[in-house]
Amino acid sequence: MGGTVAQAHPVDTELRDRLVTVVPLISSFLRRAKQDMPAGMRQAFEAAGLGPRHGAVLAHVWSSGPMSVGEVARQLNLSLTNTSQLSGELTRAGWLRRESDPADHRRTLLSVPPERHAEFGEFLDRRSDVLLRAMNRLTPDQREGFIAGLSAWAQEIEETTRT
Repeated sequence: MGGTVAQAHPVDTELRDRLVTVVPLISSFLRRAKQDMPAGMRQAFEAAGLGPRHGAVLAHVWSSGPMSVGEVARQLNLSLTNTSQLSGELTRAGWLRRESDPADHRRTLLSVPPERHAEFGEFLDRRSDVLLRAMNRLTPDQREGFIAGLSAWAQEIEETTRT
């Protein structure tokens, strides 16, 4: 899949060299999320043994609203077992809440407790600030191209992890 696309549309050497330089910087920034956590959140994550994968689940539920474990698993391309474990650990640590779906009481929904919204929102704001400043430097057309590129990259990642 990804190899076929890359071979069909080769990237010139200069662009490839720029990507090889930029992607590790972005990856490094993403791995340093703990540094941007408010002190109380960082302490709570450390005390509960929560890490980046927990943060991804929490961020997804926070931004998407109440959803089932299965929905989180599908949307984050995680196994149901793994997602259930991560969400259980987040629930025990007080970062997620499990509630019966009012429309279908057999189904359980995950949500972020109201008392955690502000603290986690502050963390997401801190993490998003660098990206939003970068986006402000781009023209509207460049922003659309940037989003299109990230979306295409995410789609390739998703397709690669399915096989």
